[in-house]
Amino acid sequence: MELRPATSDDIGSIARLHADSWRRNYRGAYSDEFLDGNVDADRLAAWTDRLAPTPPTSTCTIVAELDGVVIGFAHTVVDDDPKWGSLVDNLHVVHGSKRRGIGSRLMSATAEAVLARTPCPALYLWVLKQNTAAQSFYEAIGGSRAGEKIDESPAGDRIEAFRYAWPDATTLALASPR
Repeated sequence: MELRPATSDDIGSIARLHADSWRRNYRGAYSDEFLDGNVDADRLAAWTDRLAPTPPTSTCTIVAELDGVVIGFAHTVVDDDPKWGSLVDNLHVVHGSKRRGIGSRLMSATAEAVLARTPCPALYLWVLKQNTAAQSFYEAIGGSRAGEKIDESPAGDRIEAFRYAWPDATTLALASPR
């Protein structure tokens, strides 16, 4: 498996993986109508905006690739918040490839990228309240629950989420072999 920066050539693969992950993990939080309908177009538009033609320097998107196929990705907004640091806005792994260390390696690579770009070592993310598997994963890699919010999904659904935080991403950067 190779970890590398995402390019505009990855837009379709990332959008498909993102939509599939939302369908599998966000059902009940996002409306079935959205997940069974517009989620593909929504994610394609979002990733086209994020990666084409040139990604902004304020973000970092890393893909995990195996035999030329994107099997995971992490997207981070560097220095998003003065207190919480850089926002890991997305972390998704192909359903059949979970529990193989891909998410840990993506988080480690994300931490390395953030530490190389900013003096603020903090990372955080939001995870849906219902996504207990992701919460367990974040706790296993050293994240601490640090707040919650009620927000709106891209389809306008009301969602509840927990913040997970790493005050010093150095621990993540050192945690997983590259």
